[in-house]
Amino acid sequence: MSKVIKYSDEPIGDLKLVTDFLPSPEELSLKKENTKVTISLSSESVVYFKEVAKKHHLQYQTIIRTLLDEYVAHQKRR
Repeated sequence: MSKVIKYSDEPIGDLKLVTDFLPSPEELSLKKENTKVTISLSSESVVYFKEVAKKHHLQYQTIIRTLLDEYVAHQKRR
């Protein structure tokens, strides 16, 4: 930063206190409780999920987990 900032002692004006409207960190947490499992998938499926993950800058396990979660939610709605 080569530009120097000059501060003044001028009045800011009328201030208004705003109530805290943001959710708590606990409410922001999207992480669900997960259970680790071991599963064998076809090489073709793993390659596909890894390619999709790379394209979207995600982990392939996250995509598989989301896919399964969506499937379960769909089945529960039936």
